[in-house]
Amino acid sequence: MVGTDTDVGKTLISCALLEGFAAQGLSVVGMKPVAAGCDEHGVNEDVRLLRAAGNVEAATGQINPYRFEQAIAPHLAARFVGVNIDLSRIVESYHELATQADAVIVEGAGGFRVPLNSCEDGADLAKRLNLPLILVVGMRLGCLNHALLTVESILSRGLRLAGWVANCVDKNMSMRDENIAALKQRIEAPLLGVVPHCQNLPDAREMAKYLDLALLSR
Repeated sequence: MVGTDTDVGKTLISCALLEGFAAQGLSVVGMKPVAAGCDEHGVNEDVRLLRAAGNVEAATGQINPYRFEQAIAPHLAARFVGVNIDLSRIVESYHELATQADAVIVEGAGGFRVPLNSCEDGADLAKRLNLPLILVVGMRLGCLNHALLTVESILSRGLRLAGWVANCVDKNMSMRDENIAALKQRIEAPLLGVVPHCQNLPDAREMAKYLDLALLSR
């Protein structure tokens, strides 16, 4: 699961996918390789939500190999505490999870190209994992450019874009439907669903109803 930017709803859509696959009788687990930002108890909210949406009990170190207190870019959060984010450790944790579940939903940090260490970024991690990608597009002003550049970056690395989700993060976005139509015309991957804006805290199980998971098998 990758996003056009931070705060576009990657965790919500990841949890919705987990709920949707679990409803089909599959064993599922979410993974957040790198999480930046914790509460006073050292808990990262994204990791907590992914845990709650999955139905496989796994070790915290497998689900979230790297967790940092400050809510800043991962490479900076890691540098602040003298840690180097090692992609090999993340890949190893993923393979451990893959032996425990039918499906592992891996949620990236920030946007697709966010730096993870001094020379590698989210795109490098995606290449190492070599999984089909789902792109979450936060529907707001500027999303067309962000979405198309991200798609171009994904495809240029030989990765497969399995589908994309339009997440309506801005309830007042002008010509939202026209923007979605423009992306459908330009992205050669299925639109898995349009997730509406929620006034209150969105429920992943409810949001799963807006996703057509059957499109992922095509």
